[in-house]
Amino acid sequence: MRTVLTSLLILLAMAAMAASAPGYAQSRKPTGREAAAIRDCAAKDRDNLDDGEQQCLFKLVAEPCIGSFGSASDGKMADCYAIEGTIWDGLLNENYKKLLATLDDEQTAKARAMQRAWIAYRDSTCQFYDDKIQGTMSIMMHAACNTRETARRAMLLDFFSRL
Repeated sequence: MRTVLTSLLILLAMAAMAASAPGYAQSRKPTGREAAAIRDCAAKDRDNLDDGEQQCLFKLVAEPCIGSFGSASDGKMADCYAIEGTIWDGLLNENYKKLLATLDDEQTAKARAMQRAWIAYRDSTCQFYDDKIQGTMSIMMHAACNTRETARRAMLLDFFSRL
């Protein structure tokens, strides 16, 4: 009985530490103007994924939000990346639905498996910033990674839906 109680206390302590771990909360939703800028850019460069990433990622929302990189805190930068990430996540979901609408049942099952594998890849890749750096800078780098990977995937799903 004592071992069970000790194990339970350890689990509760670990849960409390995880809940109090540093993180960030997005301070606001993207503006209509910000969303339109990303959407327009992604549509313009939809046939060249590399150009789309170079022209659209971070330049239109995150960087103007951050301002001068030397003066912004890691938390502010993480917030700005998360604001942009919300736009890309919306595009990703729209493009995924568009793709599924073009597929038969077998292809749909494969697309769902592909997307689940991608989510695991994105999450583990971006989590590694926290695992490796273990400081406040990791919060900003994790947010930028999540936004970058989501943008890349949104553009790829759009490309797939047009094949």
